[in-house]
Amino acid sequence: MTIPSLPAAYQEAVTAMLGPAEAEAFLASYAAPRAYGLRLNTLKMNPSSTAASKLAELFDLRPVPWCRTGYYYEESTRPGKHPYHAAGLYYIQEPSAMSAVELLDPQPGQTVLDLAAAPGGKTTQIAAKMAGQGLLISNEIHPQRARILAENVERLGIRNAVVTQAAPPALSARFPLAFDRIMLDAPCSGEGMFRKDPEAIREWSPDSVELCAARQWDILQDAVAMLKPGGRLAYSTCTFNRRENEDTIARLLMAYPFLRLIAEKRIWPHREQGEGHYVALIERDNAEKDGTMDPGSAGRADTGRSNVRDRGRAARGGRSSPAERSAAAALEGFRAWAADELPAFSLPVGGTPLLFGEALYLLPASDGLALTAEHLTGLKVPRAGLHLGDVRKGRFEPAHALAMALNAAEAAPRVWTLGEDSPLAAAFLRGEMLEVPTTLRGWHLVTLACGEGQYPLGWGKASGGQLKNHLPKGLRH
Repeated sequence: MTIPSLPAAYQEAVTAMLGPAEAEAFLASYAAPRAYGLRLNTLKMNPSSTAASKLAELFDLRPVPWCRTGYYYEESTRPGKHPYHAAGLYYIQEPSAMSAVELLDPQPGQTVLDLAAAPGGKTTQIAAKMAGQGLLISNEIHPQRARILAENVERLGIRNAVVTQAAPPALSARFPLAFDRIMLDAPCSGEGMFRKDPEAIREWSPDSVELCAARQWDILQDAVAMLKPGGRLAYSTCTFNRRENEDTIARLLMAYPFLRLIAEKRIWPHREQGEGHYVALIERDNAEKDGTMDPGSAGRADTGRSNVRDRGRAARGGRSSPAERSAAAALEGFRAWAADELPAFSLPVGGTPLLFGEALYLLPASDGLALTAEHLTGLKVPRAGLHLGDVRKGRFEPAHALAMALNAAEAAPRVWTLGEDSPLAAAFLRGEMLEVPTTLRGWHLVTLACGEGQYPLGWGKASGGQLKNHLPKGLRH
């Protein structure tokens, strides 16, 4: 069988890999409708809640078999256009791509890296599994894609993620042997994108496959350098050829004998409902069990940089720096504001305050790593943990990220809830002011009802019967 729109070399490669009969079924799948999926955000809702039932009815959801929180939806329901999407109740994600994080299975409290994270599907899935506990570093080297990643981290209310924009060698030099779990959704030739992206077909060639395999090999070496003894690495692609998948993993295992393959999984579009995905789960030997370390186990990492924070403080005689003192003062300003405005809210445990100009962030910490400003010096950091707000002329103004990370109980009684079918939700998302009772004063968390739950859309500040809209201009639509 020949599909005219697909490169002949690609079809020949598929036939050689699968055999004529199965290749025919695989190639025929390109004429079938593509699958659409979303994943419920368990940082905000329970899959058994009335809100989840509401979404299932609204978007005609059907379970994705390999992901407990994943669902197929009907394209005509357009969940990406609904206010519930702006509220961060779910993430639109291709169903096959949900398989990689399920195999990695990160846990609360761990130190986790998503090395090529944009636009954020796997990062947000990892964060949900971590349940707000531990440290997640989500990295994306391209500036525009890093910005989109940071926006998705904010929308889904993730408190414990740092978004970096760095080349993998810059991270491996800074964080050797640091991570319990690493997700590498590697840049690939994108054969699984052919059904939904004609440009991916035009860019494919046998040479592009080789270029991608070479790039994947380079990134994998940095990933190995950052993986703790006993840690696990999930390597995934949305491509089908063995060169970028099984052959790359075989090369990795040959080069690093302290690694072992735990599992491999493929999703094929002619066998399952999805665009296709490959994932391999690798574990590093826990060499520290007997007090030894595997030869060359640090890979290309500079292990001398791992204690940059401690050396910096030692040079100051253990004293805090002016920047640390300013950040600590700003955090006290936030605490004073929150005591009045958010009495039920508690800051994440172990976090370190960081001040970027007027912007106050809280760097997250895990059982194994407490980030400080020194760790991030020299890196581009689009989002340095949870953005609490801005300190302006002695007053504190809460950040949109803080609003999205809250639940209604933490903001009570300063909550203004819009009905689930109310046109006022769309008005608020356009940036419009809302009419409220004249008795309403000060900051309020604007929420949207769904089932029995109330879910944040952003901040409003009430005065004189008007709720002034504080939704960032870039998010208004």
